[in-house]
Amino acid sequence: MGLEISAIGRILDMYPELLTADPYSDIYPIFDFLLNTVEIPFPDFRKSIIRCPRLLVSDPETRLKPSFEFLTQLAFSGPNRLTSQTTMLLVSSVEFTLIPKIEYLVGLGLEYDDVRNMVLRSPGLLTFSVENNYKPKVEYFLKEMNGNLEEIKSFPQYFSFSLERKIKPRHRLLMEHGFSVSLSDMLKVSDGEFNARLIERRLRMVEDKS
Repeated sequence: MGLEISAIGRILDMYPELLTADPYSDIYPIFDFLLNTVEIPFPDFRKSIIRCPRLLVSDPETRLKPSFEFLTQLAFSGPNRLTSQTTMLLVSSVEFTLIPKIEYLVGLGLEYDDVRNMVLRSPGLLTFSVENNYKPKVEYFLKEMNGNLEEIKSFPQYFSFSLERKIKPRHRLLMEHGFSVSLSDMLKVSDGEFNARLIERRLRMVEDKS
């Protein structure tokens, strides 16, 4: 299937039960599901497995198929269908993982269609913890940053950045200097670029005053 020996070793170390699995009844059905139902191109198959080895121990009927059907109905179809980059979502429980995240975002006051578009733009949203990621970041965004949900709707990648290491420090620096920028301008650039832009704005402000 195109997997390197080194990758196989890592996968077996994570899931040693694969060593005693029956290839025909346990593993081939997973290959068949990914290749023929999800329609992952064969050259990309190894990428799916390396990115998410848990696929190899997930039952096609009770885990992969329900998740695939839910994701397809959500929006992952046609030109937005699942790829080797997003097949990791298939191992998620529809009831306990996928739906609660959608419901939380809708519960913030976002429209369902908006949430669907957010997830398409940033599929990682479906892998983040509601308690450990969504809630603290939403609280900080609304209370400390006085943010508007429209900003999160247009930049869902906000949830992929570290609250303690990136969001808070950069927001506080901006506040100290009385600057306000969009979420994407605040977070997408490197630390060096962010600092350079901050210095540039400070110099421009000094020049405007003189």
